[in-house]
Amino acid sequence: MRLSRATFLLSVLVTALMIGSSVSGAAVAEGRAPIDNALGDAVTARIIQMAQTRDGRPVTKAETEVNVLRGVSADTPDGWAFGAAVALAPRRADAYPEGWLFVGHRVAGTWTVAFEGDAAFPVLTALAPAELLSSYEKKNFADYRPAAETKQPRLDAKPTANGDFRTGMRLPYALGQSWRLTGGPHGAARQSIDLAGGDGRVLAARAGTFYVMCSSNRGWVRVVHDRGYATDYYHLHNNRTGSGGVAEGTFLGNIGVDVSCGGSASGPHNHFSLRQNGVNVGIAAHSLGRWQVYNGAAEYQGYALHGSAQAGVGGSMYNYGALGFTQGVVDTNGGGVLNKRSGPGTNHGVVGTVADGATVTISCSANGTSHTGRFDYTTSMWNRLTDGSWISDAYTWTGTGNPVNGWC
Repeated sequence: MRLSRATFLLSVLVTALMIGSSVSGAAVAEGRAPIDNALGDAVTARIIQMAQTRDGRPVTKAETEVNVLRGVSADTPDGWAFGAAVALAPRRADAYPEGWLFVGHRVAGTWTVAFEGDAAFPVLTALAPAELLSSYEKKNFADYRPAAETKQPRLDAKPTANGDFRTGMRLPYALGQSWRLTGGPHGAARQSIDLAGGDGRVLAARAGTFYVMCSSNRGWVRVVHDRGYATDYYHLHNNRTGSGGVAEGTFLGNIGVDVSCGGSASGPHNHFSLRQNGVNVGIAAHSLGRWQVYNGAAEYQGYALHGSAQAGVGGSMYNYGALGFTQGVVDTNGGGVLNKRSGPGTNHGVVGTVADGATVTISCSANGTSHTGRFDYTTSMWNRLTDGSWISDAYTWTGTGNPVNGWC
């Protein structure tokens, strides 16, 4: 079959971007759309290549699942497929499944596949037909940057001012509810926390598209958001099935103990995880419901901060809602109130106060006198609030050490 110039160029580009993998004959788990053995073999080989070792040994074919969510022209030499690729976890404590969304393109009977985290993934998804991926999904996948560029928070509970850890996310349950932090950061890159309590209804932390990862259509839901972020929700009971768009706060399932993709659960909870650019990213220092979770000395330890209010493991986290991208939470590093000034520095008069933990909206920023806040964060940047007053960025948690609404 003669290839069109566009198809030939696509093949060359994707081949150049992909990490090569040999195709082996593997049994394919039951999918939710047509699948052929060649696609299953290609995706399975890639899972084995990508997955972390299990108990010091490589992942085997029997420990993989290929779950096709959507397929186009599956019975012709040319076609497309989209789905979830999973490395199952052993059914024991402290074991976690790994999973990636994948896109596959078949040309003249040969499949090329790209996983989340591959440089080829946003390229190939952008070229997929509308029957396979919506324009909204393509836009969010286009936000993915090379996985190597993902900034990981430090693991010693002292995040630096570098990077941008704004997410625009709420906590994954109803606004105004308080749930327990039953497990601090844990798992690969310490990307997960455990949450339980309230009405037990797990909700989308931000708008996006949801995908059920396990072949059983149970337990594990991933939501891909904008800005390259995605969130995972595991152990769910009575979860949504299939895939589709969701708004912030959409019901995804109830807390549960499901282990369809492996691992264990000692009681109903939501194993909530953060991903960015197709890879696991440390959840520490990111804003969730106007809280930031920080690592402890060991996995499952740590705490969360809202201003100076602290919730340790077992403590309660009230869902204040998402922090806007031009907002900050006042953190006086000890409680009390913060003086508001008429200009960017302590050489300007006091024009009022704002309480620790209050949410403020920032109109612009400027340099002024230097101050040091939590985690020895020292800065001369001041933020002008929408009422015209000024506060030091040293006492304003925004998720970045840079201006969130430009310089004044």
